[in-house]
Amino acid sequence: MTNRDRTLSREVTATQIPSGDKTTLATGTKVMIHQTLGGSYTVQTDFGLFRIDGKDGDALGEQVASQTVAAPTLAGGAPDPEAVWAQLRQVFDPEIPVNIVDLGLVYSMDIEKISEPEPGHRVNVAMTLTAPGCGMGPAIAEDAKSKILLVPGVTDADVRITWEPAWNQAMISEEGKMKLGLI
Repeated sequence: MTNRDRTLSREVTATQIPSGDKTTLATGTKVMIHQTLGGSYTVQTDFGLFRIDGKDGDALGEQVASQTVAAPTLAGGAPDPEAVWAQLRQVFDPEIPVNIVDLGLVYSMDIEKISEPEPGHRVNVAMTLTAPGCGMGPAIAEDAKSKILLVPGVTDADVRITWEPAWNQAMISEEGKMKLGLI
């Protein structure tokens, strides 16, 4: 991306960073794009940092990416766990250029067969954040859930934030440490 300065062509709902509060950015708001990872945009305005969902990329003059996942299902229509992990690797903290898996924020992921609310498969994820009280936690968890629900065979997803064990930098993968310049 050569020119990161943009003017919103239409009104968008954005999430303020780091509070996680939803706000409306008006048509004509000038922004500078900081990060475009995981299908969302972290932008700087005169009023602070905001995260704009990928579905609103057109307001920034960006092409809206496809919201489909091409992955086979397993026996009985179960989702492929690798496809779920691949989707989790598309979720980013809006201030850190490393996905939540490589940051060590995802503690567990399991798939269970369910009959309610409809027959299918639920993906359960337990994750944490880099700091307690991070207002972006619900937005990051919702981003993870929406990406998981795109995987063929997934009918429900539950992304739960936990604080045990407490996150620390030792949990970051080697790839994540390299991206952050820690090794």
